[in-house]
Amino acid sequence: MARKDKLSGNEAVAIAMKQIDPDVVAAFPITPSTEIPQYFSKFVADGEVHTEFVPVESEHSAMSACIGAEAAGARTMTATSANGLALMWEMLYIAASCRLPIALAAVNRALSGPINIHNDHSDTMGARDSGWIQIYCETNQEAYDTMIQAFPIAEHKDVRLPIMVCFDGFITSHSVENIELLEDEKVKEFVGEYRPEHYLLDKDNPVSVGPLDLPPYYFEHKRQQAQAMVNAKQVILETAKKFEELTGRKYGLFEEYRMEDAEVAVVIINSTAGTAKAVVDELREKGVKAGLVKIRVFRPFPFEELGKALAGLKAVAVMDKADSFSAAGGPLFAEVRSAMFDHARDTKAVNYIYGLGGRDVRTDDIMKVYEDLLEIAETGKVKSTVNYLGVRE
Repeated sequence: MARKDKLSGNEAVAIAMKQIDPDVVAAFPITPSTEIPQYFSKFVADGEVHTEFVPVESEHSAMSACIGAEAAGARTMTATSANGLALMWEMLYIAASCRLPIALAAVNRALSGPINIHNDHSDTMGARDSGWIQIYCETNQEAYDTMIQAFPIAEHKDVRLPIMVCFDGFITSHSVENIELLEDEKVKEFVGEYRPEHYLLDKDNPVSVGPLDLPPYYFEHKRQQAQAMVNAKQVILETAKKFEELTGRKYGLFEEYRMEDAEVAVVIINSTAGTAKAVVDELREKGVKAGLVKIRVFRPFPFEELGKALAGLKAVAVMDKADSFSAAGGPLFAEVRSAMFDHARDTKAVNYIYGLGGRDVRTDDIMKVYEDLLEIAETGKVKSTVNYLGVRE
C-alpha cells in the first residue's frame, strides 16, 4: 500500500529517484539542490539502489557525464540550481540536440548576479529555449509525482528529449509537507525498463554520438527536435492519465482553479499558486468572480489550450518570477500574451514581475493584483502593462 510521510521536496524527489533506480547519477552540489544528490548518495552507499553515482568537479562536468552515460544507453539523472544550471548551459543544448532523455531536478533559485541563493525562476526560464521539456511543480507531492512521470515522457519513442522537473528553492525544496509515496514496485512498473533504440554500447549496431552537425543536415535535425517537442504534449497528457489511474492524482498541461465563470484571473507558476488560490477563495466568498490558471507544462508551451482557457475573461494578470529584461515584461507574459492573440484577443492582459531574489509575496500582495484586475475589468483601461509587485520604487 502507498504510505504517508512528512518530507521536504528535496527528500521526496530523492526518494522518487531511489524508486526509479537509475543506472547513473552524476552531480555536483549547489544550494538549494544539494540535498538531492546527498540523500541519493546515501541510498547508493547503503546498497538500496544499483546506481553508479559519479561525483564530479563542476556542474558542466555533471551534465557532460550525464550525456556520456545516456549516450551509452544508461538511464541517467542529475539535479542542480541557478548558477549550476548556468554552468551546464553549453551541455544542455548538446543533451537536447543529441535527443538524450536525461532527467534533471531543477530547484529554482535566482541566477547571479548579484549572488543570491533564494528563490525565483531566472535559472530555468533562462534555459527555456535549450530544447528541454520543462514541468513546474507547486507542492512537494507534485514534485515527487512529476519526477516519477519524467522518464515515461522523456524516453517515449516519439519524444526522446531531456526533461527538467522544476520546483521552488527553499519554499518547496526545504519545507516539509505531508506526502503520499507509492510502493517501490509500482513505481518501477510505471516507469518501466529503459530500452534505447540506438546507443554507444550496442556492439551489434555501432553508432557514434556527437554534437557536430554540418549544413547539409543541421536544419533537418533541428526540425526533428522541434517536432519531438510538439509530440511531447500528447505524451505528457497520456502519461498523466496513466498516473491518475494509478494514484487518483490528476495532472494536465495546466490547472484551472475556479475558472468556470471567472471574469478576472491570474496566470502563475510553481509554489505561489498556493498563495494565490487562498486569495481566489477569499474573493469568491465576497462574490467576486476570480479564478487562477497554474501553468504546469512550460515546454512544450500549451499555446492553443491556454489561449482558449483565457477567452471570455475581462482581464488577466500574468505573474513572472523572472524578468527577461526585454523592456516588455517577463518570459511567461510574452508567451501567454502570444497565446491570447488567437483566442482571447479581447481580454486585457497585464504583467506583474514579483518575488525576485526570494522577495516575500503574501496574500495581500496577490489581493492587490486582483484589485487592479477588477478596476481594469470595470473601466476597460490599462494604466501600466508591465508592473513590479512589492518592489521599493
